[in-house]
Amino acid sequence: MKPRDPFKLPTLFCLYIAQSIPMAFFSTVLPVIMRQEQYSLSQIGLLQLIKLPWIVKLLWAPVVDHHARDYTSLRRWIILSELFYACIILGIGLLELKTNFGLILLLVILSFAASATQDIAVDKYAILSLRGSERGLGNSMQAGGSFVGSLFGTGVLLVAYHHLGWQWVLSLLAMFIVLAVLPLWLRRRRDRLYESAPRSRRSINLRDIPSFFTSLSSKRHILLLLLYYSGIIGVMAMVKPFMVDLGYSTERIAVMLGVFGSAVAALCAMAGGLLLRRMGHLTALASFLCLSLTAALFYWYISLGIPSEIQMYVAIAWVWGAYGLSSVGIYTLAMDRVRPELEGTDFTIQIMITHLSGLIVAALSGRMADAFGYTALFGVEAVLSLLALLVLWSQSRSLEVSQESQII
Repeated sequence: MKPRDPFKLPTLFCLYIAQSIPMAFFSTVLPVIMRQEQYSLSQIGLLQLIKLPWIVKLLWAPVVDHHARDYTSLRRWIILSELFYACIILGIGLLELKTNFGLILLLVILSFAASATQDIAVDKYAILSLRGSERGLGNSMQAGGSFVGSLFGTGVLLVAYHHLGWQWVLSLLAMFIVLAVLPLWLRRRRDRLYESAPRSRRSINLRDIPSFFTSLSSKRHILLLLLYYSGIIGVMAMVKPFMVDLGYSTERIAVMLGVFGSAVAALCAMAGGLLLRRMGHLTALASFLCLSLTAALFYWYISLGIPSEIQMYVAIAWVWGAYGLSSVGIYTLAMDRVRPELEGTDFTIQIMITHLSGLIVAALSGRMADAFGYTALFGVEAVLSLLALLVLWSQSRSLEVSQESQII
């Protein structure tokens, strides 16, 4: 069954890719540029601060939910956040990196706050505008847009910078953001937003966040969110040092991981929605976890000796493909477990849980690899994927009921 509105999914894709390209540029390419300009490692280290708004965006997610109660206001939040984002980036391009580093850092943080706000509003828009049967495809747009944005933001823009310079690249970024929001600005159709039931006017605030964690089913769901990525995040975190130890050059690693790996992840993310729709949520989620399990086992196998370059390409495609599919699975799981009126807040809570889990696993993976070696780490990652499969199986009935309730 085709979506009722053929422009709905492309609109979501444009919105998600718009926020990911500048983020990829500032967090990945900017450190390279700064090092080439002889900035100290301490100054480059301060760039980690730009991620702060995305870490704490849960604090103002209830504000978005409270004020974006109808289609017009939600659309306004998205468009104004995007335009504010674009204006700040355009302003950054007018500044000299060598002489205005502090101001540029502050403006980038401010732009990321606007981007995080836009992300909350777009997630809410996606949840409310997509029918249950369309959510897998919608989440393919979200995950695929992020991977495509990272691919362009980390590769294409770095090349563009060397040919066009700082100001032109930032101007192109700002222009792209404006163009990406045009499909939503031109859309007057309300989809099915707020049509199914009337909405109350109660106050929404930070006190609504703890209540998400109270029920037993929520606790089991949180456990699944914590484990779902864990079987591949540690592998992905250690692939670069693993390849360095195997003798691969920096340029070769950039091509194999940054270009090839990101492209595979994007393609698999785009396919993930179709698989969710054809196979059903439970079967597809289990299949994605099986792919993560076998990817970790394959890394365990090749780490027993010295893998060939072909084996490394297969391993990269395997784990990045699993990551692309798992991203779609996580977004779909999160969309299916939001409360009415708190869509932006609840979705943000769940995605932050997965990010926190990924951060912990990535940090511990380095210590484990140091202490016991890569082979032991990859074996533990396979065990974590197996645990996630068991947790998914234990929740199979509730997931089936949730999917049935979403089909319209």
